[in-house]
Amino acid sequence: MPAVTADTLTLPRVPSPAGAGLRWREVTKTVTARRQMEGEGFEVRRPFPGMDLAVADPFLLLDHLGAVEYGPGEAKGAPWHPHRGFETVTYMLDGAFEHTDSTGGGGLITEGATQWMTAGAGVLHSELPPQDFVAKGGLFHGIQLWVNLPRSLKWTPAQYQDITAGQTVLLSSDDGGSLLRVIAGDLAGHRGPGMTRTPITYVHATVSPGAKLGVPWPQEFNALVYVLAGRGTVGTERRPLEEGQLAVLGPGEALTLRASEGQDYNGSRTGWEVLLLGGLPIREPIARYGPFVMNTKAEILQAVEDFQNGRLGTTAPQPVPHRTATDAPLDEDGDGDGDGAVEAEVR
Repeated sequence: MPAVTADTLTLPRVPSPAGAGLRWREVTKTVTARRQMEGEGFEVRRPFPGMDLAVADPFLLLDHLGAVEYGPGEAKGAPWHPHRGFETVTYMLDGAFEHTDSTGGGGLITEGATQWMTAGAGVLHSELPPQDFVAKGGLFHGIQLWVNLPRSLKWTPAQYQDITAGQTVLLSSDDGGSLLRVIAGDLAGHRGPGMTRTPITYVHATVSPGAKLGVPWPQEFNALVYVLAGRGTVGTERRPLEEGQLAVLGPGEALTLRASEGQDYNGSRTGWEVLLLGGLPIREPIARYGPFVMNTKAEILQAVEDFQNGRLGTTAPQPVPHRTATDAPLDEDGDGDGDGAVEAEVR
C-alpha cells in the first residue's frame, strides 16, 4: 500500500488536542462493510449505504475496491454510465484506473492520486483499468466516495479535477508516529488540494504500530473512521476496529485513535491504514435511484428520462484549478453504482 510516503520527521506536525474541557468524540456505532459486485464484475466492500444515511450525511456511498491481486486478464472496471446530483471521489493506493467522461475530463489515476468528478447536472463517464494493467495483472486497491450536493448546487455544470500524488498535503502527528495525507478540506489549518462544494475533510492516515493519533475535528462536521488495512482502536473508550469496518463517532472537538502493536497482515506491515472522513450535514430530502441522487422522485424520473433521451453529458468541460493554501473554498455556506432503489429520506 504505497499511496504517498514520506519521512514524518521532516513534515509539518499536527499538535494533539489538549486542554480542560476538551470533548473527545466517542464511537456511537460500528459497521462491517458488506461485499457486493459492481461494474463488469469486480467486488467492493461497502459500509454505507446500508446504515442510516443521516449519520453519514453529506456522504452517500463508500466503496472499498480491493486490495486484490489480479492475474493477467482478470482486472475489470465500470464502462460508460451516467451520474447526476453529486460528486465522485476516487483515490488510488495501488494499481491504476483510467477515467474518461463526456465533458472531456479524464486521465490515468495512479498510486496516491485522486480523481474528483462533479456530476452536477449530469455526466457520462467510464472507469476502467488501463490495458497494460489488464494484460499483466497486479495489485489493485482504491476507494470511491460519493459526496452529496445541496439542492442549490445539484445543477452545477459537470467538472473534473485531477489531483496528482505530489499535490497531496502531507503532515505528521505531533510525535511523528503517524503520516497524514490531506486530500480535501482542512486539518489543523492545513488545507488539501481538492476543491469542495460541500464542506468536507478527507484524510488518509498511516498510524505506526502501537502509536496514538489525536487530531482536532470541526464541531459542526460529522466524523467517520474507516479501516483500509490493519487493526486498532478508536475513541477514549478504545473501541476495536479492523479492516473493512467503519466507526461512526458522536459530537466533540477531537478524534483519537491507537494502532495495535501487531500490524503484520494484509498490507498493513507499515502501520494501521485508516480514512478520516467528515462533512457538514446537508439535511435535505434525498431521492435516489442508482447513479442519480436528487431531492424529489420527480427529479429522479426527469434524470432517467434525460439519460434515455441523450440529454446527459452535454455540458462543456470546465477545468478546475487546484486549491492553494490561500484559496477560499468554492462554497463556504456550506464508483460503483448504487443499489437501484428509490428512497426518500427527510433530514
